[in-house]
Amino acid sequence: MDGRFTSVKLREALAETCAQLGLDPVGARLLRFTNNAVYALVTAPVVVRIVGSTRLRHRVHTVVRVAEHFARHGIPAIRLLDGVEQPMHVGEHLVTVWREVPSVGRPPSPADLAGLLRQVHALPPPEGLAEWAPFDAVRARVSDAEELSGGDRRFLLERCAEVEAALDDLDFPLARGFVHGDAYPGNVIPGPDGPVLCDFDSSCVGPPEWDLTPLAVGRERFGDPPSGYQEFSRAYGFDVTAWPGFSVLRAVRELKLTTSVLPILRSHPQVAAELHRRLYDLRHGRTDVRWSRYR
Repeated sequence: MDGRFTSVKLREALAETCAQLGLDPVGARLLRFTNNAVYALVTAPVVVRIVGSTRLRHRVHTVVRVAEHFARHGIPAIRLLDGVEQPMHVGEHLVTVWREVPSVGRPPSPADLAGLLRQVHALPPPEGLAEWAPFDAVRARVSDAEELSGGDRRFLLERCAEVEAALDDLDFPLARGFVHGDAYPGNVIPGPDGPVLCDFDSSCVGPPEWDLTPLAVGRERFGDPPSGYQEFSRAYGFDVTAWPGFSVLRAVRELKLTTSVLPILRSHPQVAAELHRRLYDLRHGRTDVRWSRYR
């Protein structure tokens, strides 16, 4: 069966988006394709982001609301393209378009990410922002999977229930508030005026500890240098790994990292081997095994 988000279908959506905006898609570069397909045009300083899950389409409205909120408050973050009603409806797709941030600055440091998060966490959330509900997205991706065996589906849903029960028992030491929701270095762009945040799909009202978890999991699961997390936690002023609840947040993060590609698996089969390796490790409690990032 053909995937819903094949290269041909995405290019068609990109071309139609550009036609509506009077832009030229020729030569556009695919920057990433996991949760969403993100293209940078070469004929204009514009980035096009095509939503990559039918069950998580509603999150695009969060993306727009948060981007507008960041712009109003001067938070260093990517900006929506001016003069365009967003999100755009392009055939069966939802699309957002952005001003390109030239990646000409120095590489962002862990301390840079910590500083950006401190700004976000100090900001009142935009009106109507959803409460943190991490398992909603995981279950939506399981439901929306292009390719998933019955056994794997059952395992993931049972694992969600198990970790969710543990999460309900946690006492968070930091005050709830506005959180980015997916705060890892890949969502920081080295702009000419300094690093800026991107990717607001998971932004919500929740525990700041959640935003401090990705770098720690990067150290544990992907073998990222320990010095990076040490710099990050020092700059932020809180070490989430020293808190007893970290193991539960790590389990939540690993479920999200594993299931992120399920809606595009048939369209992007290159990630299948890594997905099944992660499922095996989760099933067998192999917390010390290194993973490779989806490409």
